[in-house]
Amino acid sequence: MLLGYNHNINYKGSVFHIQTEDSGVKNPHIITLLYREGVILCSKKTSYADILKIDNLEAVVEDLMKEQHKDMLRRLKSGEFDDKAFGAPQQQPPKAPPREPEEERSMPAPAPAVPVTAGSSGVDLLFQETVQPQSPNTPPPSKANEAPAKKQEAVSLDDAILNFFGASK
Repeated sequence: MLLGYNHNINYKGSVFHIQTEDSGVKNPHIITLLYREGVILCSKKTSYADILKIDNLEAVVEDLMKEQHKDMLRRLKSGEFDDKAFGAPQQQPPKAPPREPEEERSMPAPAPAVPVTAGSSGVDLLFQETVQPQSPNTPPPSKANEAPAKKQEAVSLDDAILNFFGASK
């Protein structure tokens, strides 16, 4: 059984997670799942029971996993899942006339999405913590023995594919 592939991809302002795994020779199939906000948008399962006897099975299964994972990344980028992920485009309600200013209410900012970085593996991105903004008077919680976090920048879907699998395919 081979280790799988995991990617968090920033697409159209949302983070999507793509996971591909091998179930091993006792249950010979590869499964790829596409998630958005914990909801599975698509799954693809491929059996390799018919090739169990070949000599280089592990290398062939690894190639099958990479191709299936890249295919799901391409399908996401092509917009195939946009309706499922974002819903059908909604009509905009007519604009209301401007109102008199009211007291401004302060709402906390939403937590930022975890971007994919050029040097990150999918596994380490799975375990990143989302940090909520603190008010200026509240000291941040201390975490002993923790290395300072590196600033991450989002990369394009094409760059994520090329960085993870290389430009050879």
